[in-house]
Amino acid sequence: MARAADSPVMAAPAPSYADLADLADHAPLVVRAKVRKVAVVEPERAPGLRPGWVRIYIEAKTEAVIGGTTPLGQDLRYLADVPLDSKGKVPKLKKKSVILFARTVAGKPGELQLVAPDAQLVWDLPLEERVKALLTELYAPGAPQRITGVRQAIHVPGNLAGEGETQIFLTAANDEPAAMTVRRSPGQAPVWGVSFSELVSGSGAPDRDSLAWYRLACFLPPSLPAAANVSEAIDDRMAAAQDYAFAMGQLGPCPRTRK
Repeated sequence: MARAADSPVMAAPAPSYADLADLADHAPLVVRAKVRKVAVVEPERAPGLRPGWVRIYIEAKTEAVIGGTTPLGQDLRYLADVPLDSKGKVPKLKKKSVILFARTVAGKPGELQLVAPDAQLVWDLPLEERVKALLTELYAPGAPQRITGVRQAIHVPGNLAGEGETQIFLTAANDEPAAMTVRRSPGQAPVWGVSFSELVSGSGAPDRDSLAWYRLACFLPPSLPAAANVSEAIDDRMAAAQDYAFAMGQLGPCPRTRK
């Protein structure tokens, strides 16, 4: 392996909440480590490498285990993909602290596999605090589970014109219940909420950049699937689609900076 050049680390955009959640949600282990040695992996030994990126072999020292319960020694080894700097050189990482989203490799003490090729982030204190807050959400009892789609939507009209309720039942990766509810009353703004339990009534709209928001905004389809709309009357079907669009509009987009 060739030794890495000593070019400065490129200034990268700060990861969004969704970026961090994508990594943390699949990482059994989150570690802060200090890079000791860096070597470039030859392109022919780096399949799938993105243009403008380089694969590097890293030896590092554990500084802290931020998340996870897997026993971990001091000496670490792993591969990571990083973008080349503006001059086309490998950024300088030696002696820098990084945050790793990873898993251990069975039978190979000290060897880590990142959950994604770019699952190494250059450390700073604000980033670590954001990661810790996210992990607190993920590890909390009853944390919102992964949402995979919409199972069905039912609109029930009220007794007054403009009154009604739509219940949108969601599919979850672990088959636990989850649903959104949108209520409309004459002369008032619609009210909506989400529940990740047996209570279908909803516990209020989630805050942006929260785990509940991420589960919905980043994985639900932008419009209500026709097959999921089981309301019988055409007006009720239209109302269900409208209420779903309202909830998705309230959630807003799910920005990601990783590709």
